[in-house]
Amino acid sequence: MIRTKDDFAKAFKAARRVSVPLIAVGTSDPASAIHAARSALETNATTVPFLRWDIVHGLAGLNNVGRDEASRILGDTASPSVSAGPAEALELAQKLGEDAALFFSNAHRFFSDPVVVQAIWNLRDAFKANGRTLIMLTTPGATLPPELVQDVLVLDEPLPSAVDLQCIIQETFSSADLAEPDPVLLSNATDALLGLAAFPAEQTLAMSLTRAGLNPDVLWERKRQVIEQTPGMRVWRGGESFDQVGGYSNIKSFLKALLTSEESPRVVVFVDEIEKAFAGTGTDLSGVKTEMTGTILTWMQDREADGLLLLGPPGAAKSAVAKAIGNSAGIPTISFDLAAMQNSLVGASAERLRMALQIVDAVSQGRSLWIGTCNSVASLPPELRRRFTLGTFFFDLPTAEERDAIWRIYLQRYGVTGELPDDEGWTGAEIKECCRKAARLRISLRESAKYIVPVSRSAGEQIKSLRMQASGKFISASFSGVYQFQDEPPGSRTRRRMIATSACEA
Repeated sequence: MIRTKDDFAKAFKAARRVSVPLIAVGTSDPASAIHAARSALETNATTVPFLRWDIVHGLAGLNNVGRDEASRILGDTASPSVSAGPAEALELAQKLGEDAALFFSNAHRFFSDPVVVQAIWNLRDAFKANGRTLIMLTTPGATLPPELVQDVLVLDEPLPSAVDLQCIIQETFSSADLAEPDPVLLSNATDALLGLAAFPAEQTLAMSLTRAGLNPDVLWERKRQVIEQTPGMRVWRGGESFDQVGGYSNIKSFLKALLTSEESPRVVVFVDEIEKAFAGTGTDLSGVKTEMTGTILTWMQDREADGLLLLGPPGAAKSAVAKAIGNSAGIPTISFDLAAMQNSLVGASAERLRMALQIVDAVSQGRSLWIGTCNSVASLPPELRRRFTLGTFFFDLPTAEERDAIWRIYLQRYGVTGELPDDEGWTGAEIKECCRKAARLRISLRESAKYIVPVSRSAGEQIKSLRMQASGKFISASFSGVYQFQDEPPGSRTRRRMIATSACEA
């Protein structure tokens, strides 16, 4: 598994050592990939002819012997137009000398052309015979045409590691004639740049430097923008924290312990309504959803990624808890929307997913925490549920004491006072909406309650069924231990009125 630049260099050297003729390199920074490949192969003892082809410049040498090769092949008529077409350039590559390495830029753009695919395949045996290599530069996760799958070695260039980014930071500070950053600033800047390729990392860092020093906010904002360029990924910008979530003390205690553990996560990956995101796995006729599910399962297994499932009826603060984790720990929360990654083009969905996972890998440095919320686990594939190794927590409707805490939070947030309505069976979302309506419409809480139909009434049978399914099987989000279903949850309205009245007056 390639996780670092050193791993990539070793894999590249090994491929050249055994004369692998066709290599596809998935990279977010083609210039960085070319530099890494050349560094891995160029030594004082050998001089490899390096050449590159792109649609604008045609065939050109990258070093002296490479330029000599290009001149020899193109002859006296050397000009960009001679080798502008990809198929023609690949045909010319047959004439390259021993041990030559040809970089084929944006190769994935031409995989739909059968002539280009055939021209690539034609190089296999010819290049294998005398140590030549065609290096196809593609985007991360690009899908090879089926005709080439068995013949091309795929290597993914990893995004810069923390050590790589620290070197970039120190070099940038030195170039700007600034004092070397102290360890704390260096660590903070590195965290903000993780997930960026080398070139945008360097540019973002340079733009963040002022006479007063480094502005970390600019680094983080640029990082968010880059992440959100990937379809289906969004960095959560809300200000939620555990203090703003009433009740559910057991899950909050567990998460606080996890966030301060020895191997605490560096990023939270939030998959909302995960049962809908993976609906159709194994049954979709296109096979796209099944392939995407398999990709995520493999990724989580290989990296031993931690995960939690938050199960419960709608409005039971599952999403609020998930969104509060990152802010409470000071780490980014990435919203992961699998449906938005799907594309009508064959192979494009898996390509987008692999690109998204590469970003998660770089940002987390192998320590990601996956949080999936769901209203039912019945449709989730068993193999996916097993990947969420930290357990499934069940969020029941809040108890009387939990509703007290929720009322206090939203009464203060919306500046509302007055006598509380009968809230038996209400969720936190319904309490919030009652307070919001009362503030917005300038009506009493009791009047606002007339415009709310709690989910415990509109979907009572479904909630009862969900409680019975969870009983004895999942961990309680509110109380220590396994959840146990009680048909009539206890609650004292007399005591609650006194507490609620006190909260309003406060």
